[in-house]
Amino acid sequence: MSEARPGTTITCQEVVEIVTDYLEGVVDEPTRAGIEAHLELCPGCDEYLEQMRATLAVLGHVPVDSLPEAAKHDLLASFRDYPR
Repeated sequence: MSEARPGTTITCQEVVEIVTDYLEGVVDEPTRAGIEAHLELCPGCDEYLEQMRATLAVLGHVPVDSLPEAAKHDLLASFRDYPR
């Protein structure tokens, strides 16, 4: 049995769901490595990461607790339904 190619063990949806933790440096080392390998293979996720960095640079940060539940649901649904 062959090992999974680096970057393919994490999905685009998973990257989107944990990108703020990644940017804040609070993911564990295997997760960080998986995200970075995925970003090398996936231009869409790499672009999303850059957009998040730009947003955070302008806004500072957006506390998740400040988002209404409907907004969180809509955002996650949008990314969940995004074609891969």
